[in-house]
Amino acid sequence: MAADSDPETEVFEITDFTTASEWERFVSRVEEVLNDWKLIGSSAGRPSPEKGEYTSGTWEEKSQEINFADFKFSITHHYLKQESDKSDLKEELEEDAFPLAMQDLLCMNNDFPPRAHCLVRWYGMREFLVISPGANCEAITSESKCNLLLSSVSISLANSGCQVPMFVQIQQKWRRLYAGECQGPGVRTDFEMVHLRKVPSQYNHLSGLLDIFKAKIGCPLTPLPPVTIAIRFTYVLQDWQQYSWPQQPPDFDALLGGEVGGVEFGKLPFGACEDPISELHLATTWPHLTEGIVVDNDVYSDLDPLQAPHWSVRVRKAENPQCLLGDFLNEFFKLCCRKESTEEILGRGLTEEEGKENTDLSAALSKLTEPAAAPMSKLSVSSMVHSARKHIRRHRRVDESPLSNDVLNSILLYLFPDAAVERSSTGTSDASDGRPAPPPSTGGRSEPDKDSDYNLFNQLKSAPSDSLTYRLALCVCLVNFYHGGVRALAHLWQEFVLEMRFRWENNHLVYGLASGAPDLRCCLLHQKLQMLNCCIERKRARDESRKASDGGKERERQLPGGGENVRRSRRVEGAAGAVAATGAGADAAREASPGKSWDSWSDSEDEFFECLSDQEEAAAAKEGEAEKGEAEKGGAGRAKPPDGRLHPHGTMTLLNPSTEPLYIPVTQEPAPMTEDLLEEHSEVLAKLGTTAEGAHLRARMQSACLLSDMESFKAANPGCSLEDFVRWYSPRDYVEEEGVDEAGAPVLRGELSARMKIPGNMWAEAWDTARSVPARRQKRLFDDTKEAEKVLHYLSVQKPADLTRHLLPCILHAAVLKLKEEESLEDIPSVKKAVQQATSHASKQLRHPNPDHKKLEEVISQLVAVETVIARARSLKAKFGVGKAEAGEDSEDLEKFVISLLEEPEVAVLGAGRGPAGSIIHKLFVSSQRAALLAPMDDDLVRPGGGADDRKPMGGGLNVPDFPPPAGREILLRTCVPRPAPYSKALPQRLFCVLLREDFRLAGALSSDTSFF
Repeated sequence: MAADSDPETEVFEITDFTTASEWERFVSRVEEVLNDWKLIGSSAGRPSPEKGEYTSGTWEEKSQEINFADFKFSITHHYLKQESDKSDLKEELEEDAFPLAMQDLLCMNNDFPPRAHCLVRWYGMREFLVISPGANCEAITSESKCNLLLSSVSISLANSGCQVPMFVQIQQKWRRLYAGECQGPGVRTDFEMVHLRKVPSQYNHLSGLLDIFKAKIGCPLTPLPPVTIAIRFTYVLQDWQQYSWPQQPPDFDALLGGEVGGVEFGKLPFGACEDPISELHLATTWPHLTEGIVVDNDVYSDLDPLQAPHWSVRVRKAENPQCLLGDFLNEFFKLCCRKESTEEILGRGLTEEEGKENTDLSAALSKLTEPAAAPMSKLSVSSMVHSARKHIRRHRRVDESPLSNDVLNSILLYLFPDAAVERSSTGTSDASDGRPAPPPSTGGRSEPDKDSDYNLFNQLKSAPSDSLTYRLALCVCLVNFYHGGVRALAHLWQEFVLEMRFRWENNHLVYGLASGAPDLRCCLLHQKLQMLNCCIERKRARDESRKASDGGKERERQLPGGGENVRRSRRVEGAAGAVAATGAGADAAREASPGKSWDSWSDSEDEFFECLSDQEEAAAAKEGEAEKGEAEKGGAGRAKPPDGRLHPHGTMTLLNPSTEPLYIPVTQEPAPMTEDLLEEHSEVLAKLGTTAEGAHLRARMQSACLLSDMESFKAANPGCSLEDFVRWYSPRDYVEEEGVDEAGAPVLRGELSARMKIPGNMWAEAWDTARSVPARRQKRLFDDTKEAEKVLHYLSVQKPADLTRHLLPCILHAAVLKLKEEESLEDIPSVKKAVQQATSHASKQLRHPNPDHKKLEEVISQLVAVETVIARARSLKAKFGVGKAEAGEDSEDLEKFVISLLEEPEVAVLGAGRGPAGSIIHKLFVSSQRAALLAPMDDDLVRPGGGADDRKPMGGGLNVPDFPPPAGREILLRTCVPRPAPYSKALPQRLFCVLLREDFRLAGALSSDTSFF
């Protein structure tokens, strides 16, 4: 009793069997997912899928993660999206209707879909669920775990009433092994698989597979209902023999010398360096056979591919084939990541090394005795000799230019063809005015301004296709690829900058650039070159005016009393100044001059204005003060004569002396600016702030052009007022109203607008400070010398990487034009769309000041993909003889067939082996077989136009088969029998067999009656 009363002995274990286990939680979670996805209830009632719908239709999927204890699974729902579901589901369904998956087992409309999930191909289902291990989880390899999962699937389907088949992925993922189940009202289908590395000899033909199918069904009926058979054999063609792709090899002689400029440097290469089509797969299909019609065993077979009723072809494309245009673009784009400068790439110039020539071997000993900051241990004879040898090697490296003279001259003549014209002229500097010659031919475009391809530069912010910048980009790209890489590129750029300086110093306009201000639609480098051209134009005009001025002075000296006239005239400082004479002597000079007078020259439209330097301006100011003093002493009645008139402004007259006409003055043109200068100018104005002083200073900076025009107006219209200037310069700021004078006659009275009357108005201040100075004597608004030096300095400091970034839009522009040109020859709809998408993508990226490097790589990848598609199209057209045959229905059908091969996963061959495409495919296989067995090829084995009886076996007397052994065989067996008992329902049974060289797979779907068994 004492022992019984011990409290320790009264403790016992209590097991709560109402707590759910991990397995039960897993089953419950699967059921919840089925409910969430609304997969409960009958799935029957939908129409059978149409023929080819599994390929052309839209497949969708959704996934969700579930856990079995700490093991992660993913359950995925795959289904074919069909539109006519709701109307058909409203129909009344039979209570014992088969599930949708069982109906699909017998459907023959989509037996061998070329692009679908493997379970769709093996079982022909349009909807199913798959439970597979998570991404980082191990495979389900043990039999007990597989059975546990299958039992979980079975319980989930039974509890929820789901009729969608559910599969479990077992074994390693690469084996693609699945086991599953589908449940319906009183029926169930079990999905089983067999996967082996080798094909068993007894199952290597149709008869053996029929035996295993019948044994697996175990039908008690005799005789067994007929088995429906669908067979598909796939033959692979790898050796194309003479049917290679039509890629012309590059002309290495033209690339390495000779006529380089006009032939190769104006265009980018195109095409694949290897055959972009690696294999052709021919699928011969017998879609509807029965057991007694065909014989296929280990001794004999009736399955001749030439007799197959259906042929279909797919091509295997080479992955990332090497393409010329793609290589050019990628190699050019790699330069954007380089950081070396031109000096670092080419080495220091000889001018810097000449001062160090004393450090060679002869000065090695004397160097030891000189004081140096380096320790004596480093100042040894060996170190001095090593340093001298280093300098000698550097001299040799500099002497060996990366580009040969022949190639460099060819490039420069291509870039500057006007140089060849000047050389062939008589030698005078006026033989060529330096203006851009007519642009080269642009592929037959008669009106390039109206051509969208020509205006593509606006979209890509590059440069016109006939401009110097565009041609420079092509040359840089070709030099980088063919003639030495980045060192040759740096050499070419150095020569280009020297040519630009030569043209500036010698007043030769840069060839291939549109006249006028820089075009802000183009890339910055193109704007800089246009700015240099503007400077050259101004400088040329100034030099021409200097010549005219010198010639006029000589004419005045030759006149009677010319010395007096010259002494009485005002001297104008500067090379392009003109004489504005005063008094009767000047008038006499103008009357006596047989040529063009100074005033008439000053008022002409072709006048270019010499802008005075600071010293000249100060001298002119002193001279003006002296003249003013002389005028006061000589008499106040003598007015200053007008100067710098262009032409009268209609019938308008000055307000003060109402009889004097109002003249439009000759003014300075505003200074052209590139986009970087505009940005700097806007930043400077923004930094002035919003204070009153900052706003005033900002207004003064922006009114430099206004002040110049006011001074020109005052010089052209002596005695004018601000109102006169406003009437010409800004008519809307002069308000006129009708009124009546003292006599009662109607008159027009005007006054300045309200904004012009504001105290401290900038126009009034500028008018008060403006002097009467003609445009030619004003300080230049545009200092062409300074701006030209800035442009040349900007060009000289550009690194190869900077140059590449500047020219990248032009290269992409050239690549797009090349793709459009090549596509127009092939007429592929998908390529047109791809080119448009790539162009749009490139336009978005190139509009940014600093484009994203990775996104530009994507643009180049898109262009390379388009090139690959065009190369594949040409390869297929060459293999199928498209374009060689006479025009007709056959040639059109062949062309459509080739285009379909590029865009579709699998293409049916019209007429199978007897159609035009089938005959060509047959011949391809025969030539490949003959080449493999070294047998002679007979071109007359197949007579064109002959029927089946006229067809001669291509094997001839050598017994060479026309086709190789099939690389893959797929056999589909179907029947509908009662199972497991004779009185059970007749249910669909299916077995899909795959026989490859090193792969054997059986995928069976065996249905059984669960009510009457």
